[in-house]
Amino acid sequence: MEAKGVAQRGQLVSKCELKELFMVTKQTKIVNATGLHARPASVFVTEAKKYESTVTIKDVDKGSAPVNAKSIMMILAAGLGSGTTVEIACDGADEQVALDALIALVDSGFGE
Repeated sequence: MEAKGVAQRGQLVSKCELKELFMVTKQTKIVNATGLHARPASVFVTEAKKYESTVTIKDVDKGSAPVNAKSIMMILAAGLGSGTTVEIACDGADEQVALDALIALVDSGFGE
């Protein structure tokens, strides 16, 4: 788990900061030639929906806001092309398993 910081005893921590302490994230590069177009986006969403955790993906290169990775419309709208560095974040009971599976899927090039 990658924590963004650690609260000191007695220190007040905002809900946003607390959430960041317990979510897992990892960056990877989209390697398939066509990026996350319709078929790979559908495969990605199907995989993300297998997990209870909240899953987001964001374009690190553009500095875009994270989008819901369980929504094909949000992923298509993000325009994640080949060579784009993305950050996948998972938060929930099965967050590490979800993150590992989604990173492996992206790194595999979606079989293309």
